[in-house]
Amino acid sequence: MGIFLKLIWGGFVIGIIFLLFAYWFFPFETINLGSFSSNSNFSITGNLSKTQFYEHMRYSDKKISYRIYNCPLKKKQEMLDSFDILSNITILEFYPVEYGEEISVTCDSTAKIEEKMFIAGEGGPTNIIKTSNFNVIAHGKILLIRDSNCEKPNIALHELLHAIGFNHSENPENIMYPVTKCGQTIGEDIPLIINTLYEYPSYPDISLENVSALIHGKYLDTNISIRNNGLKNSGVSEMKIYADGKLIKSLDIDSMKIGYGTTISMTNIFIQKISIKEIKYYIEANFSELDKRNNELPLTIKK
Repeated sequence: MGIFLKLIWGGFVIGIIFLLFAYWFFPFETINLGSFSSNSNFSITGNLSKTQFYEHMRYSDKKISYRIYNCPLKKKQEMLDSFDILSNITILEFYPVEYGEEISVTCDSTAKIEEKMFIAGEGGPTNIIKTSNFNVIAHGKILLIRDSNCEKPNIALHELLHAIGFNHSENPENIMYPVTKCGQTIGEDIPLIINTLYEYPSYPDISLENVSALIHGKYLDTNISIRNNGLKNSGVSEMKIYADGKLIKSLDIDSMKIGYGTTISMTNIFIQKISIKEIKYYIEANFSELDKRNNELPLTIKK
């Protein structure tokens, strides 16, 4: 009789162990949460696309570097005067550098033909990084060939505005009209557009672009797409995943250049309990951003 009771007790213990094992390791239910994108309320005021090559074109910062080379003194001075004119009527600032400039200015006509150059007249952006917020100009080029006989450096200023991202105007009195005349003026629209675009600070913008999630039992499989849609390279940040407010996974995210992103795939993240109401994704970044609201994405589970 004692042996029989021991057998029953042993079977009972084994059964309990099996149930506990099944509870912790076997999936009871599979929930496919689908694919979601974070919501960002970041928006740029006004429709600025008509006067620019592409929508919302700007350099990463309102302080823009330049280098002038292979130019005679007269044309060099015209270019310097153009920088001063634009600086006086907008929030832009221009400063010279010896190398690594954002705007290259040359007067050497042999440099006119470049297959990869975005040519608009003799000036324009040559390297553009597209993000969800801006078309960021990484480099622009100006080629001064014609001499100007005007009191103001209209030709140099025309090409500088091309390098800033502005297209030609249909107004013959506007300095951006394809045919240059001495009496043409910049007008009020260009400074307004420049000041509107550059009022946004040169910050990165780490965004949860897409998240897909699958819960099987007490485990989470997930794919996460993150991108820097800002105006500056980001610092190191941290990706955190919460289940009903409890941290279940964290990992470091390396710094990202403007427009660059990464995709993270993770499987079998332990959730600790079966009945979950919310999975929340959150990017913790200890630096300023254009918009922090797209750092967070909660997924509500509907039973």
